[in-house]
Amino acid sequence: MEKYDPEAGTRKLKGIFGWITFAGLLGFSLFQLYTSIFGVLTAQLQRSIHLGFALALIFLLFPARRKNRGKEHKVAWYDVILAGISVIVGAYWPLMIDDLVLRAGNVTNLDFYVGLAAILLVLEATRRAVGLPITIIAVIFMAYAVFGPYMPGFIAHRGLELERLVQTMFFTTEGILGTPLAVSSTFIFLFLLFGSFLIKTGVGEYFNDLSIAIAGRSVGGPAKVAVFSSALQGTISGSSVANVVTSGAFTIPMMKNLGYKKEFAGAVEASSSTGGQLMPPVMGAAAFLMVEFIGGGISYWDIAKAAAIPAILYFTGIWIMTHFEAKRIGLRGLTKEEMPSKREVFGKLYLLLPIIGIIILMMSGMSVIRAALWSIVITVVVSAIRKETRIGFKGMIEALADGARTALGVAAATAAAGIIVGVVTKTGLGLKMANGLLDLAGGALLPTLFLTMIAALILGMGSPTTANYVITSTIAAPAIILLGVPDLSAHLFVFYFGIVADITPPVALAAFAAAAISGGEPFKTGVESSKLAISAFIIPYMFVLSPELLMIDTSWIYLIWVVFTAFIGMIAISAGVIGFWMRKMYWIERIVAFISGLCLIYPEKISDMVGLVTFGVLLALQFIYKGGQMPKVQKS
Repeated sequence: MEKYDPEAGTRKLKGIFGWITFAGLLGFSLFQLYTSIFGVLTAQLQRSIHLGFALALIFLLFPARRKNRGKEHKVAWYDVILAGISVIVGAYWPLMIDDLVLRAGNVTNLDFYVGLAAILLVLEATRRAVGLPITIIAVIFMAYAVFGPYMPGFIAHRGLELERLVQTMFFTTEGILGTPLAVSSTFIFLFLLFGSFLIKTGVGEYFNDLSIAIAGRSVGGPAKVAVFSSALQGTISGSSVANVVTSGAFTIPMMKNLGYKKEFAGAVEASSSTGGQLMPPVMGAAAFLMVEFIGGGISYWDIAKAAAIPAILYFTGIWIMTHFEAKRIGLRGLTKEEMPSKREVFGKLYLLLPIIGIIILMMSGMSVIRAALWSIVITVVVSAIRKETRIGFKGMIEALADGARTALGVAAATAAAGIIVGVVTKTGLGLKMANGLLDLAGGALLPTLFLTMIAALILGMGSPTTANYVITSTIAAPAIILLGVPDLSAHLFVFYFGIVADITPPVALAAFAAAAISGGEPFKTGVESSKLAISAFIIPYMFVLSPELLMIDTSWIYLIWVVFTAFIGMIAISAGVIGFWMRKMYWIERIVAFISGLCLIYPEKISDMVGLVTFGVLLALQFIYKGGQMPKVQKS
C-alpha cells in the first residue's frame, strides 16, 4: 500500500508528537462535524480552516522523502516549522477577515507573503501526500499564467503578474479556496468519515464474507468474489489502490491457488477495485465535484442514478470474462470446507443497513451533507446490535481520527486542483483548449471524444481521480459540450477515463499494487486489467452517443430494453475478448462477437436488431460445433 499509494505512507508517531497529531486529527473531524450540523461557515472561513488543518497534519505525518515513509517515528525540525506556518496560513482568513473584505482586490505585503506561503505549502503537501505528477501539473499551470505572452499560438495570453497570481490563488474563491476545496471541506470529508465508521464496524470484512457466500462455489469462484467484493468496497472507499490491498490480500492468493495465472489474478482484482469508484452511491470523491461543476440543478442523486447502469455493465463485463476464463482453463470453485457458514454470513445482513440507508435518504431528496450525517448515526446504531461489531466510545474516537487521516490526501489534491482551475479561469484557457480540441478533431464528435479520452488517460497517470477530473472537466469536457452533448454525459465521460487511468499502462497504480500481491509482472498485469475493463473504454462513448444509458429522456419500457440488449452485448464482447464461450472460439467468431456486442450496447433499434440476430447465430454455432471442428478455419 505504501509503495504504490502516497496517501498511505505516514509516520508512525509516538510520544508527544503522536498525541499532538492524534488531537489534530480528532479536532479536524470535530470541526467538520460541528459545521455540518450547525451550518457551514462562510466560504473563505470554512475552506481556509479546512486547509490549515490538512496542511499542518500532512507535514507532521508525511516525511519529505518517500523512502522514509512508514519508517520514521519522529518529526523533523523543518516539518514542525512548516506545520506551524500552515496553522498561521489557515488562521489568516478567520483572523483578518474584516480587513481582507474591506480591501478586496488590494494586497498588502503581509497578504502577499502569506498567500505565497499558502501556494508553496499546498504544492509541497500535495507532493508528499498525493504524489509528484499532480504537483508538476499545478506548477506548469502557474508558469503558464505568468509567462502567457511567450506561449505559442492560440494558448497565448496577456500574462499575470506574480502579485495578481497570489491574490487570485489565496484571496479569492477562484484558486486554492475554490470549488474543489469547497467540496472537500463539506461533502467529501463526511463520506470519508462515513467510510471510516463502516470499517470500524467490520463492514469491509463482511463484504468479503458475503461475496464468498454468494459466488464462492461457482466456476472460478474466487475471481467472482473479487469482482463482487470490490464493487461493494467501492461504496466505502474512494481509492483504487486501497480497494486492491484491502480485498486483494485474500482474493488474489485464492485465485492463484485455484490455477489462475499471476497476471490474470492481479488484473481481476485491479480492474474490479478501480471500478469501485464508478459504483453508486458514493463513487469516489470526484462525483461530489461533478455536482458543483455541472450546476444547473443537478443533484448528487441525479449523478448516482445516471451512473448506475454503466457501473453495472462494467462489473458485468468483468464478471462474465472471469467466468469464461475459468471455463477456458477448467477451474473449479471453492469447496464446501473452504466456504464460510452461510447461516452466519446472512445473519449479519443488517450490516448493509447504513449503505441502504444512505441510498434511501438521498432518494428522498435530503441534502448530501445531512444524508452523510444520518448515515454515520445509522452505522453507530447498527454496530450496537452485536458485541463483535459494536464500536463503543473508543472506537468512535478512533474512527473520527482515521476519517480525518484519509481526508488529508483529498484536501491536498483539491487545493492543488484549485490552483489549476484558478489559472484556467483567469487566462481563459478552458475555452481556448476546447476550441483547439474541436479544431484538431475537425469539429467531429468521435475524434473529439477520442482526443479527450487520451488526454484524461495521460493526465490520470499517477494522479488522483479528483485532480484528474478537475483538469479534464475544465479543459476537455467543454469541447464535448460545445458539440451538443448533455453536460452530464460529457462530465461522466471524462470521469470514467480519469478512473480507468489507474489500470492503463504504462503507469497503472492499481495494477502495480495488485502485481505486488500476486507476484506477477506489473506491466502485463496492467495489460490484462485493461482487457478485463474493456467495457470502461466502450460504455462512455455509448452514453455520449445515446444518453438513454444514463436514464436521460427515456421511458422505463425503453430503459429495460436498453439494459437487456447492453447485458447481452457484454456477453458477446466478453466472449470475443477471452476467446471462449461454450467452447474455444475461432478468430472470425471472436471478431463477429465483438462487433455484435458493440451493436447491442449502442441503444438504437437497427443496431440492436443486427446485434441480436448475429448473437443468435453465434450462440447456435456454439451449440452445433460444441465438441467438433468448424471446417477450413484455423483456431486462434
